[in-house]
Amino acid sequence: MTAAIITIGDEILIGQVIDTNSGVMAKALEDIGIRVHEMLSVSDDRSHILEAFSRYQDQVDLVLITGGLGPTKDDITKKTFCEYFDDQLVEDQNVLQHITQMYLRVFNRPLSAMNRDQALVPSKCTVLHNEYGSAPGMWMQKDKTIFVSMPGVPYEMKGILHDHLIPKLAAQFNRPHIIHKTILTYGMGESMIAERIEEWENNLPNFIKLAYLPSPGRVRLRLTARGQDKSTLEEEVGQQVRSILALIPEIVTGFDDGGSIEQSVGQMLAERGLTVSTAESCTGGTVAQMIASVAGASRYFRGSIVAYNSEIKVNLLGIDPGLIKEHSVVSPEVAAAMARSVRRICNSDFAIGITGNAGPTADDTPHPVGQVFISISGPDRTSTEGFNFGQPREKVILRAANKSLEMLRAEILKKGA
Repeated sequence: MTAAIITIGDEILIGQVIDTNSGVMAKALEDIGIRVHEMLSVSDDRSHILEAFSRYQDQVDLVLITGGLGPTKDDITKKTFCEYFDDQLVEDQNVLQHITQMYLRVFNRPLSAMNRDQALVPSKCTVLHNEYGSAPGMWMQKDKTIFVSMPGVPYEMKGILHDHLIPKLAAQFNRPHIIHKTILTYGMGESMIAERIEEWENNLPNFIKLAYLPSPGRVRLRLTARGQDKSTLEEEVGQQVRSILALIPEIVTGFDDGGSIEQSVGQMLAERGLTVSTAESCTGGTVAQMIASVAGASRYFRGSIVAYNSEIKVNLLGIDPGLIKEHSVVSPEVAAAMARSVRRICNSDFAIGITGNAGPTADDTPHPVGQVFISISGPDRTSTEGFNFGQPREKVILRAANKSLEMLRAEILKKGA
């Protein structure tokens, strides 16, 4: 079964809003065995929307559409839906009751005439309930292709997608099994890994594909198997994983369950009843933001000090001015002192200290642009490493933040060993 994804909105095309919906929808479809053939963004224009619908008619089995379902005049998806399906809008009583109650409960006011129009849906459509908003999802079919329209607001779209659409698709269609296994590697570039495993990759069965997923400081190797016999797929993927682990054992650090490094570290801290704090200079609070972005982080994240200026390092963290003068503010000694100090201040089990030159200039330090020192202070020891992450500035900050969490993860594992 194949699908296409259409996002509607001028705000996407002019870069005012970043399209996150397509990725969420694509992953949800992939998880149930539906392959996404293409993604397309179009403007709030009737002819453009109709052209997009025609583009995929009978070329794919499913078209998912987000955007253009609000109460204002520029939201034209429903009317265009009706035109494409030769249908007319009718008032759906269930939708009307939902949005009436929602406006009284959330906004403490009656429904306006404009918002009442949100209850209008094509007469031929199957309504998909939107628990978190006023615009319902709409399922319609023309010949061989199903079209499903959902709101562009991400949390509303996700609610309809996961609560209604995916279960409906899974129940209605016979789909192949898809098995994913993602291996986490650190410390070796994509091309070097490819050279090491070239012969193994060339001999993979034709129903298993390997994808390289590089990001700052790491490469994920994702094996994807598709077929009708789930047990056969699982057995073959397991064998291939064992084979590749034997080829690159020194750089494999585990398996990716689909979460981020901050989620993985957070889970490890929570399961072990451990806490962490951060003291950041060149990363400007990026590590703290990554840790705090995970739901439930309050169980293990104690706090952070962004000591961007040397005076803050001295006055808040209590770093010895003589240490800074002797070694410079960008040094392994200062990174270690930052980590130890914030660990003491926040009374945490572990702490991260980061100092470096993110660029574009090196200021008054002897180290080149891109040089970063990261220190992890724990119950038993303080470990510090230096890296040069090159340029540009954004790359340095992101790589330093990711590397600090990787180092923290390694220290947590050592403590548990």
